[in-house]
This record gives sequence, C-alpha cells and structure tokens, in this order.
Amino acid sequence: MRSHLRHVLGGLAVVTALGACGTADPPAQSEQAEEPPLAQTSETPPPDAAPGTCWGMDVTPAVIETVTDRVMTQPPEVLDDGTVVADAVYKLETRQAIVQERRELWFETPCEEQLTPDFVASVQRALAARGHYRGTINGEMDAHTRRAIRRFQAPLGIDSSVLSLAAARKMGLVAVERSDAQ
Repeated sequence: MRSHLRHVLGGLAVVTALGACGTADPPAQSEQAEEPPLAQTSETPPPDAAPGTCWGMDVTPAVIETVTDRVMTQPPEVLDDGTVVADAVYKLETRQAIVQERRELWFETPCEEQLTPDFVASVQRALAARGHYRGTINGEMDAHTRRAIRRFQAPLGIDSSVLSLAAARKMGLVAVERSDAQ
C-alpha cells in the first residue's frame, strides 16, 4: 500500500513540475480551446433572410437518455373468484429515447466587415459597463470577449459566443431600424 501511495505521489510531483514548464499564459490557450467559434454565414442563411444579411446559429443538441421499461411477458393467472394463482411475469427492457429534440436557433449578426477593432473595443466597453467583461479593451474578438458575449446574451435566449444583432442593439452599438409606421 505504501509503495502504491509513493507511486501516486511521485506521479503528482512529476505532473506538477511539468505543469510549471508550460507557456506563460496557459489559461488563455485552454479558453480558446473550450469555445469553438460558431460559423457566421451569409451563404446559407435561413430561408426567410433578407439578402446581404449575416447570420449565426445556436444549436442545442438533442438530449438522449436510457429509459428502462417494465414489459409484461406473461399475464397473471386469475381464477373466476378473483384469486390470483400466479403473478404476472415481467422483464426489463432498456432503450435509448430522445427526451429533448435538437434545436437550431438562427439569429442575425453584424457582418464580418462591421466587426472592426474599433467596434469590438466598443463591444468590450459595453460588456464591461454591464459587468460581463473584465479583460483588456484590445479590440480583439478573443476568448474573454466571446465568453462575455455569451453571458450577456444568454438571458436573451441566445446561448452563443457569436454576437447577435439583437444584443448589439440592446447595448446601443447598432442603430435600431425604425419601421415606416413610427
């Protein structure tokens, strides 16, 4: 037992020492790895999209669970007077069941040419003013900015790190188009 404990502790020491040999900023690398950017597309927008608009998509995967059902293989034997001679026989069957369907939510986004460093810096300032962004105002759409975007727009129903036009309008960064009736 002691040799096993010594082996485990020795392994932890090696892992800790190797961890210290990493790059100067390992959290930034892991942050980028955890948040794959969603594709913003203008070539395959939703069917009712206006020409020249840009779109993002939030995909919620289906939720599949293993369900166990109790299936009767033999009914009970019951006499005419209601006396049960033999209980019913059941077997358990397991199956995979979709308990929540996959959902795709399309949302309009600022087009790539609008995402200039000045615009992104404005997004960062607006998110910082609302308590969602604590990074440097650098005008880069980095992992910190994307996580702050996700935190800001999740309550709006868009769980995505891609900036939606609705979120940009809510922050006052994009003009709200007025209808002719106004």
